[in-house]
Amino acid sequence: MKMLPTPIVGAYVIEQEPRGDERGFFARAFCKQELGAAGLETSFVQMNNAYTKARGTLRGFHYQVPPAAETKIFRCIQGSFHDMIVDLRPDSPTFGRSFGVELTSENRLQLYIPKGCAHGYLTLEDDTEALYMSSTPYLAPSERGLRYDDPFIEIAMPIIPTIVSAKDRAWPDYDARGSAASALAGLLD
Repeated sequence: MKMLPTPIVGAYVIEQEPRGDERGFFARAFCKQELGAAGLETSFVQMNNAYTKARGTLRGFHYQVPPAAETKIFRCIQGSFHDMIVDLRPDSPTFGRSFGVELTSENRLQLYIPKGCAHGYLTLEDDTEALYMSSTPYLAPSERGLRYDDPFIEIAMPIIPTIVSAKDRAWPDYDARGSAASALAGLLD
């Protein structure tokens, strides 16, 4: 596995290193030893599978505040999506910055999302499926979110979202939630 740094401190694109022959190939999608050697989270307690029917569906931007802040590793296993993160760690040198990468079933890239970053993805094809691991179980009282059109977020999307859940459209402006920012303070590793 190759851990490729992104413009967001602590976030990485993970690239597989396939070994193949006439049968196909084999590649590691997760290795506790390699992640640990890179100083990354190695303890994941939940794996989730998300299927999305329609192209243009936006899921996110979501995050959890302490004590349930979570690190995630996202991968596309069918179709494709534009995976995006926003750094919400007030002590981070990349606070407020965003990053996006296309994850497809063909490129097999993964996005490592550190604690304190909001995450969302926009499907680029119908029948798209994501598989992801979380370091902390989902805890409803700790869930927070950002609207994709929040003035705080400046992220380029390859297409305009056409389907956004009522919940994801209803998040308040980030600036109005100073308590969420203070709850994330100190998450920079």
